[in-house]
Amino acid sequence: MVKTKPATRPSNARFSSGPCAKPPVWSLDALRDAPLGRSHRASVGKAKLAEAIELTRDILGIPADYRIGIVPASDTGAFEMAMWNLLGERTWAGADNYIKLWHDDVFWKVFKNTFVYLLLGTPVSLVISFVIAFHLDRLRFMHGFLRMLYFLPFMTSAVAMAWVWRWFYQPVPIGLFNNFLASVGIPQIEFLNSTTHALPSVLAPAIWAGLGFQIIIFMAGLRAIPKSYYEAARIDGVSGWTVLWEITIPLLKPTIVFIVVFSSIGFLRIFDHVFNMTTNNPGGPLNATKPLVLMIYDTAFTGFDMGYAAAQTVVLFVILLVVSLIQLRILRDR
Repeated sequence: MVKTKPATRPSNARFSSGPCAKPPVWSLDALRDAPLGRSHRASVGKAKLAEAIELTRDILGIPADYRIGIVPASDTGAFEMAMWNLLGERTWAGADNYIKLWHDDVFWKVFKNTFVYLLLGTPVSLVISFVIAFHLDRLRFMHGFLRMLYFLPFMTSAVAMAWVWRWFYQPVPIGLFNNFLASVGIPQIEFLNSTTHALPSVLAPAIWAGLGFQIIIFMAGLRAIPKSYYEAARIDGVSGWTVLWEITIPLLKPTIVFIVVFSSIGFLRIFDHVFNMTTNNPGGPLNATKPLVLMIYDTAFTGFDMGYAAAQTVVLFVILLVVSLIQLRILRDR
């Protein structure tokens, strides 16, 4: 009896492996016609990605035969070593942009401001959000409504909030805060026009805007702690302060790590509040409130120096990476 070989499934050249294999083409047709994997989850993911590409193409008016490609990171990183004003040709500059950055006094002022936002905003927001979440978790009257009120600023547009707070800071008779100070006999304060008060005045609404998200995350962490721990502590007659420091905070460590890293990245990338609250003088008086992201924006789209802006962007990326790794190293579970 002659043995026959079982039928084999023809391989797809687009997805074959080997030294001569071609990389997959990231287009809608390729994703739609791609062979489904063994996992249903993978097939659903491909379908969702195809729908997202199609929707993006329709919104942006991209032709149907246009293939969406991935721009190599090396080409993007080449801007930092070039001189380019968006119109002419790029010229090689080597490390000139970084040398210029090192000797730029404005950059070091902005660098300091960025870390002031980080070192003040992160711990203040962390403590306030934890205190509110800790008490709100024990409140049963109008619990859902109050939780919604705290979360509402996080859902509100940062631009709208920045202009509302800018109105609060205006001089008499417009500004809400200065009107209150005048009513109690205190001289008015130049909140946004003072090198001393401008940065805290911008930081305050930024902290307030992010409290809602942090409160919700803290409440989720608090509810994940088993109630049996608290019952055992109550039976043993442990004080509430000891329960807080020995049970609640240690078990919230993963939540605290997430919030610290998340809020730190947010404060290092702060832009919307500063830009909209200091539009008459971007960055405040003598760059008192200018963060690194705003400097990148001004350099790229006001000074049209894309190479210098790219070098600043690389510095910001390194700062974000180093700060996140240090925080994860310090706060991780041992």
